[in-house]
Amino acid sequence: MRKRATATAVVVVALALLIGGLLLLVLLQASLVATTEGASKAKAADVAALITSQDVSEAGQALNNTARSGQYVQIINPRGAVVASSEKSAATTVLSELRPGPGQTLNQTVSSLQSIRDTDEFLIVATGVQTSTGTYTVIVASTVQVQADTVSTVAWFMFGATPLLLIVVGVAAWILVGRSLRQVERIRGQVARIDASRLSERVEVPATNDEIHRLALTMNTMLDRLQASDGEQRRFVSDASHELRSPLATISAGLEIAAADPSGEMWHELQGMLSGETARMRYLVDDLLTLAKANDDGVHAMIQDVDLDDVLDAEIRRLRSMSPHTISAKLTPAKVTGDARRLGQVLRNVLDNANRHAQSSITVCLTSGPDGVRVLIDNDGDPVPEADRARIFERFVRLDASRSRESGGSGLGLAIAASIISAHQGTITTSQSPTGDCRFELLLPACTTN
Repeated sequence: MRKRATATAVVVVALALLIGGLLLLVLLQASLVATTEGASKAKAADVAALITSQDVSEAGQALNNTARSGQYVQIINPRGAVVASSEKSAATTVLSELRPGPGQTLNQTVSSLQSIRDTDEFLIVATGVQTSTGTYTVIVASTVQVQADTVSTVAWFMFGATPLLLIVVGVAAWILVGRSLRQVERIRGQVARIDASRLSERVEVPATNDEIHRLALTMNTMLDRLQASDGEQRRFVSDASHELRSPLATISAGLEIAAADPSGEMWHELQGMLSGETARMRYLVDDLLTLAKANDDGVHAMIQDVDLDDVLDAEIRRLRSMSPHTISAKLTPAKVTGDARRLGQVLRNVLDNANRHAQSSITVCLTSGPDGVRVLIDNDGDPVPEADRARIFERFVRLDASRSRESGGSGLGLAIAASIISAHQGTITTSQSPTGDCRFELLLPACTTN
């Protein structure tokens, strides 16, 4: 990675220098040529103005007085002969065949002026001047070799310095990337040393407030989640083992007692108890499997329209057949989208919980409104303490002695209900009703199909 980053930085800088250098040279060449052209046109215009305002002889005299190196100025008469020149070497031979009309200006670039044996590159500007004796032509030939040499010198300096600059960029990139990767390698090493027995350790967070700082924070957040998940898994295994131990011990002891009785009478006496413990263990295993599926990829629910009032009415009739408490219900028609079997499991778990802790009565209310379908299940037992109202939906949670496994609860029913309700995009909460009863409230989205 360090090599690739360094190579990429060098290649990018090299391409940037190449493109920028070529663009700079083109712009420099264009600027120098434009400056020379502007100066040549200005000179031709000055000479033309002298010819117009005075005469050709006065203009020719001015050429001698204003001559400068690298520039040749000629005045050509209508017959094509040189009548005046700024340099003696150009006094007889016409420098260009350009013959613009009066007031016109023409440009021409030539590689050399062989007529005066000058091998430099020249820019020629020709301007036509109308006089009483005909059209004269003012020719200004300015060398552009100096400009070409200037561009060439700049190019050599640029391309000569490029390798040195690329070396500097490569070394700087190598050092900076290496320094950054050392921080990453340090974090990787610290994480690699953390195993299941050292999940409490954390990565050192550098006080740089950059990507490395955020990477370390992310790693620590991940380790926090892993530690919490590991702790939850350990508690789950411990609690599940504890729950299964009791029925297994009862079944094992019963089988040993029955086997020690050759008459077989003990077996008939223990059969009911063993069957009950077997059923209890089966229900517990089913609950554990449901929660395990919820942990893996969520509870799978069949998506269909469900008449929740019918499902709730069936569960209430089931509870009335086996409960000593008074159960009153007020149900309005309500339709939701979900899995009828799973929703029935939720309602059964919550109703069974209410039945275990009620003193004499249970009240059920089903309503439908703009915010969704709401189910209220109240019992006249003690409300759940406010500090435990979120914890009660965790696994194997029993808040007091009345909620022990001997009274029938395994501490999994409400956890399963919360998982299923969450899969249906709903919520389940517990609170205290206005009359002081213990209340469980289920809220589900209403069915949107017609």
